[in-house]
Amino acid sequence: MISTLRRAAFLATTVFSFACAASSSAQTATAAPSLGSEKVIIDTDIGDDIDDAFAIALALRSPELQILGISTTFGDTEARARILDRLLGENARRDISVLVGAPTPTKNPMSQRVYGEPSRFTSAFHQPAVDFILQQIRSNPGQITLVAIGPLMNIGALLDKDPQTFLKLKRVVLMGGSIKCGYNELGFCSGPPPVPEWNILNDIPSAQKLFRSGVPLYVMPLDSTQLKFNETMRSYTFRQGTPLTDALTLLYHEWNQTTPTLFDPMTIAFLVNPQICPTEPMHITVDDKGFTRPESGSPNAQVCLHSDSDAFFHLLLSRLVPPQSE
Repeated sequence: MISTLRRAAFLATTVFSFACAASSSAQTATAAPSLGSEKVIIDTDIGDDIDDAFAIALALRSPELQILGISTTFGDTEARARILDRLLGENARRDISVLVGAPTPTKNPMSQRVYGEPSRFTSAFHQPAVDFILQQIRSNPGQITLVAIGPLMNIGALLDKDPQTFLKLKRVVLMGGSIKCGYNELGFCSGPPPVPEWNILNDIPSAQKLFRSGVPLYVMPLDSTQLKFNETMRSYTFRQGTPLTDALTLLYHEWNQTTPTLFDPMTIAFLVNPQICPTEPMHITVDDKGFTRPESGSPNAQVCLHSDSDAFFHLLLSRLVPPQSE
């Protein structure tokens, strides 16, 4: 209980000090996008939960990353692409390609669909995700990190179409799975047993293919990603009045819930600073119900079971806040 109170006190009393620290960090974050040393493609189901938008926002403010493209997966992938069109357009990042995966049937409501209604940023055509990703891997063998923060339809399609090229990825960084604990409203990994996690559950066969593929795989499961974006942090972020924080504010209100759990941004934080979510080798099997079960055998994944939430939020807030000179 004491450690919990201390964490809450830390977040409540230090979040405002990031405004000063953010000046130097955010000045670095506004460097030219071509300077990024880590080539990445992000595969997302933006438009449902709000954490995808925060993951993309963090990526946009991370000069360590060169974002080659962002692809959409699950459900109405064109509607998701239009959300990305506007988000990137509003933030002067139309240099980033927006790709679409194959649409899939779903009854899941897309709460942020309105944000992507046709605007001056809407693209008339989006290239198919699988074709673009394979092309980029062939052009940059061993250099591309594929960040998977949605259900794994595109991953499965890539493996079906050209498994040898898929293996030329540098790595896949996945938000997915549940190793020792399940969903917990308090964000603590204690009590709830493992469950089939959303991104795995919505395409179990593709998840099974991924874990069997042999590609270098880094996994951020529920154990390390249940990070609550509390009221103090929301107020601090949403009042900044930048194009990026304004976009997050609109998407948050369209999401129409209270406290976001920032599962997906941990993948980006890991790329920027792996010490925030240190990994350990494990052999993970995806069963037919979508459970990600640790078993004996040669490791097929590097898995983060414990993350540094204070370091994560310090990174996130310092990147989202603009330099004082802006």
